[in-house]
Amino acid sequence: MDSDLARQILERMCLIRHFEQKVVKLFQQGLIRGATHVYLGEEAIAAGACAALQPSDYITSTHRGHGHVIARGLDVKPMLAELLGKATGYCRGKGGSMHIADMKRGILGANGVVGGGIPLSTGAGLKSAYKKTGQVTLCFFGDGAAQQGGFHEALNMAALWKLPVVYICENNCFALTTPNCDECCIDDIADRAAGYGIPGYVIDGNDVFAVYETVKQAVEHARSGQGPVLIECKTYRWYGHYLGDPEVYRDKAEVQEWIAREPIARFVRELDESDLLSSEEAARVDAAAAAELDEAEKFALESPPPAAEELTQGLWAPDKPLPAAVRKSDRTIETTYCRAINQGLREALAADEDVVILGEDVGLHGGPFQVTQGLFAEFGGERVRNTPLSEAAIAGCTVGSALTGLRPVGEIMYIDFTTIALDQIVNQAAKMRYMFGGEAAVPLVIRTMIGAGTRSSGQHSQSLEAWFCHVPGLKVVMPSTPYDAKGLIRSAILDDNPVIFIETKRLYNVKGQVPDEEYFIPLGKADVKRAGKDATVIATGAQVHEALKAAEALSSEGIDVEVIDPRTLYPLDKETIVESLKKTGRAVVASDAIARFGPCAEIAAVIMEEAFDYLDAPVKRVGGVEVPMPYAGELEALTIPNAAVIARAVRGVL
Repeated sequence: MDSDLARQILERMCLIRHFEQKVVKLFQQGLIRGATHVYLGEEAIAAGACAALQPSDYITSTHRGHGHVIARGLDVKPMLAELLGKATGYCRGKGGSMHIADMKRGILGANGVVGGGIPLSTGAGLKSAYKKTGQVTLCFFGDGAAQQGGFHEALNMAALWKLPVVYICENNCFALTTPNCDECCIDDIADRAAGYGIPGYVIDGNDVFAVYETVKQAVEHARSGQGPVLIECKTYRWYGHYLGDPEVYRDKAEVQEWIAREPIARFVRELDESDLLSSEEAARVDAAAAAELDEAEKFALESPPPAAEELTQGLWAPDKPLPAAVRKSDRTIETTYCRAINQGLREALAADEDVVILGEDVGLHGGPFQVTQGLFAEFGGERVRNTPLSEAAIAGCTVGSALTGLRPVGEIMYIDFTTIALDQIVNQAAKMRYMFGGEAAVPLVIRTMIGAGTRSSGQHSQSLEAWFCHVPGLKVVMPSTPYDAKGLIRSAILDDNPVIFIETKRLYNVKGQVPDEEYFIPLGKADVKRAGKDATVIATGAQVHEALKAAEALSSEGIDVEVIDPRTLYPLDKETIVESLKKTGRAVVASDAIARFGPCAEIAAVIMEEAFDYLDAPVKRVGGVEVPMPYAGELEALTIPNAAVIARAVRGVL
């Protein structure tokens, strides 16, 4: 370490110290509100580690992340403004203390979910390895996060693929209020590295020289293609888990003992002794940092709050036109729903090298229903990646790689298994653009399968699409025909927002005519599958086909039924539904999912709010029976609505 680098590190440490002291003061004055976690006492780790990075590298951070992002070079003025909830903050007042981000500097966001950034960092590493950019990701996390399942899944995946990620565990002795001895049975978390076949190091987190040299070597190791490294930095936080923490779990003498070993005074002393920087010069560095924070405080206090119109801005990526499909002929081919999705994926992979597919069994096997069959042979294992059975890592890797420039398509084999990956989908993918002030792009697709009819019983057969429709920031697509499936998967992959693409298992063998060339179907546009004048059935997924059967049966009774397939559950095409009801005045909504609180309920509510004046009868809902899916075929068949049930509902509204 030369004198210039030593001075830079000290400057960052002093900035962190004065920033956090300012935060404590403003919090005590009631000007900073909410959960606030300061980094006082841990400055050596962030400053020493980030000094080992190149400007193009990435970091992921934690709820205690002020130090990480300052060490990475963020301006303390908009940082403090963000903590005060001001419009001039890095995230326009939408992120606050736990969610500072700056994509231009490779800061992929501080994270309020313990361990939430670990799978993301693996995704960033995947992008760097796949694109051969030479970028390394530093992933900061605490000792508590090392007890999360996502920690294991992410490190295992990074080790398997030799991804350029350095995982830095800041072990400050407590996970919230829980001491290390009550968290796990080993003294050193870095010992777990051996289980992944990667290097692991334990260092004094208050020793700047040790942090810098160890991280520098780890970064070189990762950048050279040798894979990830796990570093555990032993340290201590001076304050409780959060400002206002009563700290009944810590011994005051222990706190004072660690404060006496504080890293800045130690670093200044070592710099002076080694003639790298005099104590007088160090004092000037500290004074400059204090002055900079006084200016930052003035800036933040004088900054305006966000305007009311800011509330709904930044959730969605700007709309962009779909490519015009160049039709060389009108030729169509008959294919199945399964093969139509396969064709759409193949076209997307061929059109854009940033498109990658990852998931369990998606490679040579082609997935449980052969949707990805043949893609591994055609595009190779770099682009069609088999993963461990690790849903949180699959989802997190999808999010992290999207955040850093890829257009990944992650497969969660069954929608039942998304329960294991919900944090990465709901707290990460869905929120990032908005939470980070509209600056993050997360263009990803999560493919998953729903529904009964395959005798897979209670944990492989649910229809949980409503969960994702309830999350701001997610688009939810659910095609019912081969034509729609191919056109919608192409559009979903091109969309700059996270899209949940839901496939109905018992439709995989349904056949239909599909253009032999590329085409795109806009998201958020319903399709009238059958025109009619007496009643409207709005059906989703497999129920579209049941509704069409019901309509044909009812036609023999002189009842003319219109069938609408929303195709995209969110955003929902309300206009097409309302226009139909202006004509028919009667509505039935049908879905495999249970009727209450699901797609049926939402569509019925939309009809009542926006088409009530056109109704001649109450809306009826047709949904699945409210039981876990049974195994016996006779019972399973009874849980699924069919054409007869829909026809009976239509007669009930006439």
